[in-house]
Formats: sequence, C-alpha cells, structure tokens
Amino acid sequence: MKNLLYIGNQLSQKDKTETTIDTLGKNLIGLGYNLVFASNYKSIFFRFIHMLLVVLKNRKTTNYVLIDTYSTLNFYYAYAVSQLCRFLSLEYIPILHGGNLPERLKKSPKFSKKIFINAYKNISPSKYIEKSFNEFGYSNIEVIPNSIEIKKYPLKERTLETVKLLWVRSFSEIYNPNLAIDVLFELLRRGVKASLCMVGPEKDGSLDKAKEYAKSLNIEVNFTGKLEKEEWIALSENFNVFINTTNFDNMPVSVIEAMALGLPVISTNVGGMPFLINNEVDGVLVAPNNVEEFVKAILEIKCKPEKTIDMAASARKKVEQFDWNIVKKQWIKLLQ
Repeated sequence: MKNLLYIGNQLSQKDKTETTIDTLGKNLIGLGYNLVFASNYKSIFFRFIHMLLVVLKNRKTTNYVLIDTYSTLNFYYAYAVSQLCRFLSLEYIPILHGGNLPERLKKSPKFSKKIFINAYKNISPSKYIEKSFNEFGYSNIEVIPNSIEIKKYPLKERTLETVKLLWVRSFSEIYNPNLAIDVLFELLRRGVKASLCMVGPEKDGSLDKAKEYAKSLNIEVNFTGKLEKEEWIALSENFNVFINTTNFDNMPVSVIEAMALGLPVISTNVGGMPFLINNEVDGVLVAPNNVEEFVKAILEIKCKPEKTIDMAASARKKVEQFDWNIVKKQWIKLLQ
C-alpha cells in the first residue's frame, strides 16, 4: 500500500476545530494507506519548519504529498512545501480549502502558478473552486467533496413552534458570528420566541467579542466553546434551524452535517454555498450580512412546515452522496 505524507494544521488536540487533515487522514488510514502527518505544533513558526523537515525526512519513501491549501497565511506554507516537493521530485496534491482562494489566485498569480500548475492534481471539494481555477487557466483540477459518515447523522423531522437557532463554526471574523446575534435580537424584537446556541472554538478573538456584543444587546446566547463532533450532533437534537453567517465559504462540513441531520439550513449566498445549496429546494440562501433577509427566511420556513420538511428531506438526500463509502472510491482511483 502507498505511503502518503499529509501536510496541514493538525491542531484539533490544541482546542481547534477538527479539519480535513484529521478526518480525511483517518479515513485514508482506514483504507490501508500509510500516513505521516505534519504538523501539530501550536507555534506557526515551528509548525512550518516541522513541515519542511518531515518532507525531507520522508522523501525516499513517500509516494504522494497531500497539502491542505488555504488563501490566508497558510497559503505560504503550501507554497514552500510544494516547491520543496518539486525540488525533491515528489508528486504533491494540493487540497483546496477556503472560499477566498479565488481571490488569492488573483493577488498572487506567480506563487499560485508555481503551486498549482506543477501539482500532480489539485483537489477541490466543490464545483465553485473548480470553476474559479478553470477561469484562471488551471485544468488539472478534480472535484472530490468533503465527506461525512452518513450513519453517524440521525435524520430528525423538526417543528418550529419556537425558533431554536444553531450556529457551528470556529469564531473567526470571516464567519461573521455577530450576524447570528443580530438575527436573534431582531427576532426577539419582533416578539418571536427564539433562542441561539453558538458552537465553536476561539480563533481570532471573535468569541470574546461575540460574548460582549450579546451582553451589550442584553440578550442571552448559549456559547458552548469547542465541542467534539459527537457532542454537537447530540446537542443538535434540541434545535430546528441552522444558520451559516459567513462572508467567505467553500464547502463547509458543518453545513453538510446540518443537512444530514435534517436541520433546515439558511446560509449567506457566498463562495461555494450556491454550489451546495439549491435555493428554496434543499436550503435557503440570503444576501451576506443582511439581518432582514435572515429573519424573513426564518419566519417563512416557520410558517410553511410542510415545505420545510420537504426541503430538509431533499437536503439529506443530497448529502448522502458525500458519504465516505462513496467518496472513498475517488480517492482510491486518484492514489492508485
């Protein structure tokens, strides 16, 4: 069986959200691949150095190097690792994350070209990123969606007598968590019985800001901090609307999971979201940073229970195609 080196931020044990390096890595091990990971150092500097050293150390035994590739600071470790792989004649596979990656292609065309044009294959979790890369002239793109184990997500039919909002994401400015608080505030102002639970770890100071913001509005929000996947899936039983307030997005696993659980999803219409959600069919898309549209959508699904149930059922059917037992066939074919 082939030896794989997986480069990314393996920080789920450092109180950060579990990411693809954790989930895909575990699944590939389950298929019998031999994996080496880098890196789980908390310090960005030591994590970066460790990534390069691990590539050097495993250069003679590695068949493919998988590189989680984002649009922000992590873009530069992807660049450095990819160029080291080129120097060592190692086949590398960028896995493209982050809804703002198309903007990075525009801002850093030379670095981008060196990473992506020389890759064995670029893996996009969504048609959105594939389309953007195609527009920039990259043809070595393959879509392999983020996967879940569908059996772990019990489908539940929800009722909306009282609006119980659930938000699941790392607390980061780009995910616009305060918008969720604004939505709750406006619902309460209109006399709608509503509550909000926000699940996720701190990333850039946004969690403390969100807590202070809720306090300033004199409304109660349940902030759970980071929960293990099993914990928030169990928690989701008590909620009936999932809101995704982000300003940038690609193919968020938390939204896929909500769809699998039968939670009606209302999301901002950004990045890859319209490639995941068919508006008014298996979810609702609204303009970014727009409280009024979120509230309108919530009240509409509350008033149309039969349509909401059908929408949730359609969402579940769609994401069943993202089950690992289906997606794994694409990875096996790619790595054969």
